[in-house]
Amino acid sequence: MAFFYQQTLAKSASLTGTSLHTGSTVSLRLSPASVDHGIKFKRIDLPDEPTIDANVEHVKFVERATTIADGNVKVHTVEHVLSALCGMGVDNALVEMDSNEPPIGDGSAYPFVELINKCGIEPQKAVRKTMEVREPLHIETKTGSLLTIVPDRTLRISCTQVGPEGRFTQYYSTEITPEIYEKEIARARTFVFYEDVKPLLDKGLIRGGSLENAIVVRGESVMGKEPLRYRDEFVRHKILDIIGDLFLSGCRFLGHVIAVKPGHAANAELTKGLAKRFAQMQSMAPTVIPMGTGVMDAKDIMAVLPHRYPFLMVDRILSFEGNNKCVGTKQVTINEPFFQGHFPGHPVMPGVLQVEAMAQVASILLRKQFTEVSGIGYFLSADDVKFRKPVVPGDMLIIEAELLRAKGHIGKASCRCLVNGEVASEGTLMFAFVAA
Repeated sequence: MAFFYQQTLAKSASLTGTSLHTGSTVSLRLSPASVDHGIKFKRIDLPDEPTIDANVEHVKFVERATTIADGNVKVHTVEHVLSALCGMGVDNALVEMDSNEPPIGDGSAYPFVELINKCGIEPQKAVRKTMEVREPLHIETKTGSLLTIVPDRTLRISCTQVGPEGRFTQYYSTEITPEIYEKEIARARTFVFYEDVKPLLDKGLIRGGSLENAIVVRGESVMGKEPLRYRDEFVRHKILDIIGDLFLSGCRFLGHVIAVKPGHAANAELTKGLAKRFAQMQSMAPTVIPMGTGVMDAKDIMAVLPHRYPFLMVDRILSFEGNNKCVGTKQVTINEPFFQGHFPGHPVMPGVLQVEAMAQVASILLRKQFTEVSGIGYFLSADDVKFRKPVVPGDMLIIEAELLRAKGHIGKASCRCLVNGEVASEGTLMFAFVAA
């Protein structure tokens, strides 16, 4: 993402209009919010003016729109305003409304973009919650929707929209930045196929719908107040919805979303998976380790190991569990010398150096076991070595070594490197202590 710090609005601003599904008149006000506030909706028309966090845990209904609820308090059709806030880079804001649904405007997110621009955007002194997708995340529904997130260094969405009988099948792919969002996505309007209008009306939906705020497709014809704003406006609106729905995950992320026949129900399932993975990352990721934590610092380690820069792969030993287990750490930074030649445009820690890090922690463990044996620990073998996921700058390696066997001057240890609680690499290493 272009920004690394959280952002809020510089001031408050309001707009008034008609809601799409309920057809009521509503005033909406966007206001600044504090760090880590997130996006909250406030129903000022209800007693005590309750608020609802814009979080996937509160998603209750997903037919033709996304509705969030907390108890008896509901807010319908939140996806367009959330899409605008996310797309324009706003992390913290209060959305106040005097009804249960935001105004539909012209059926796009652009009225909210204009409102955000009227407010202005202000950076805050806190790092943005951003997750880099490392493992593909995939969902598939019985209605034929397929959504996948794969690793990417940016936020990108590639979407295929397919109408009934394949009508108006469209494809669009784009990186999402505030500039691209405002120009290429925000103005895409909601649309409906003519044969779906009566069933939706029978369900009490789209009571505020008209050609002023939606495009109606009848057969091969497109009906609207104005011509299509984009040749592929339908699929761009689907991307608009995806952005809003995924923002309910509670984080921003770097990844490539690939969507075929998306809808709010499918988007919600993907959002739940994204939120779950983000929660796991937060719970498992080590925080900054305080100075003095651990049983051996770099100076102590160098007194045991012969390795020196740039081949010392352990920063600290955090703990010993008896004589059989040892846990160390290695903070991987962009300044590592091996990144100069190992995919400088896409830096990845070489797997052989992860094995070396495991070997060094295991060697410290074995040194503790073989207190009466002098010499340097040398590799004899490395078995069942597996590399599960890439290790990149900014990762904290947690390196575990567990002694399997020790006899004479030979030892065998099971080792693994973890990042954010997930195994990045593992193997079984055998050593012998040889006189220096």
